[in-house]
Amino acid sequence: MDSLGQILLEYCSKNRYSFHTPGHKGRRDFFASLFFPDFDVTELPGLDMLHNPQGVIADAQRRAAEAYGAEETYFLVNGATVGNQAMLMTIMSQQKGKKVCVERRAHQSVINGLVISGLTPEYIPPIIHPDFNLPLGLDQTQFAAKMVNTCALHITSPSYYGTVIDLESIIKGRDLEAPALPILVDQAHGSHYIGNLFPPSAVTQGADLVVHSTHKTLSALTQAGMLHVKSERVDRQFLKKSLEILQTSSPSYLLMASLENAVNAYQKKHLWDDLYEEVAQLQERLNGILRILTVKDAGKYGIFQVDWSKILINVSSLEIDAGQAVHILRTSYGIEPELWDKENILFLLGIGNQPEDIRILRKALGELGKRYIRKNYSGKKINNPRNGIRVSLPPMHLTPREAWITPKRNIKVKDALGKISGETISVYPPGIPVVASGEEITPCVLNLLNDAEAYNWQGWQGFERGEILVLDI
Repeated sequence: MDSLGQILLEYCSKNRYSFHTPGHKGRRDFFASLFFPDFDVTELPGLDMLHNPQGVIADAQRRAAEAYGAEETYFLVNGATVGNQAMLMTIMSQQKGKKVCVERRAHQSVINGLVISGLTPEYIPPIIHPDFNLPLGLDQTQFAAKMVNTCALHITSPSYYGTVIDLESIIKGRDLEAPALPILVDQAHGSHYIGNLFPPSAVTQGADLVVHSTHKTLSALTQAGMLHVKSERVDRQFLKKSLEILQTSSPSYLLMASLENAVNAYQKKHLWDDLYEEVAQLQERLNGILRILTVKDAGKYGIFQVDWSKILINVSSLEIDAGQAVHILRTSYGIEPELWDKENILFLLGIGNQPEDIRILRKALGELGKRYIRKNYSGKKINNPRNGIRVSLPPMHLTPREAWITPKRNIKVKDALGKISGETISVYPPGIPVVASGEEITPCVLNLLNDAEAYNWQGWQGFERGEILVLDI
């Protein structure tokens, strides 16, 4: 049997064009100042300590805060996951008995953060875009209606697919209606937001706590992220204690040094200019052949802005499905996408991409379209072209924390209708829950679970056995 190291060497030898995380895309120049294994050290005299930084780590975090416009920045060596969980733990320390308003497009780490904190969520459902059948938009007026009776708002922007909400309006509404209310933003996929080419950073817009998964689009190593603070609404002492509980006591200096390097690269806005021009050409050349999410989609179906560095392609115009298209892209062109479903493919750009990468992608998609375009294709039939599809979320009977500590049992999926889920099950990527622990398994949820082979799952322990964990109540 091949070892993991052998498989990695074999994969890297193929030199594929990367349109997936991490954002450095394997470019060695980003890590010229990092030496492995020399830098793989522990907390030694002169090297400072992550959980009580007084020296070089404190300085690096201070420079990161200055670059992003934050008051304080904390390095995360357990990914943006730990940032989401620490934010919710901090809110729990300040507010007890109130609900936290959570956007349902939230990553699974947010649901796990609700388990850890014990907070009661009130979910805001997304709007499904009819062209892509994906949760791309949000009716953000629902946030305004819930501000008074909640202890915090947790917002995901951008979405995994690059759609952005009007955070500025939400913050202005908060300032008028509930000025003490903290706004927490999971901006995992927006650590590169700087300059006029991208939507504004949540930090500069006035969010209280902002999580960045720095490795996703910038040059940090995988698992490296940041948590930015710009607020007097949160207890910073408890935030630090939460991070100390959740993060490893043996932080990687390679990860922290890569975060420092990523801050330097982040400020070089020109690295994105050529990529922007190439993406614009790709959209223009493929228009009418493939459905591509572009800035023209802003203002529809709950989408406020679109991040062009996420290239979302719908292949309904082709005679082949997305899985078949991806197979051709990988085997014939060496192109590695981020994810795909039955009819969509997502390509993620990072700071390490080169203009040539996008030219190769444009050529490949153009040839796919030329070869497999459906005859007499006239576009997808849209049932509700004005408002998109409104999602009905499964009823919540217990909070994620209550469900966690309740006895459970395994049953067959076919017998699960009406039962209360004992596990949070997500299609991964992107990691958005189909059903959260404590929620009822509805016909809609059951239909997805019965189509299990079509998806990659996370959190579903009995997937291969055709079983699901439910509460034994």
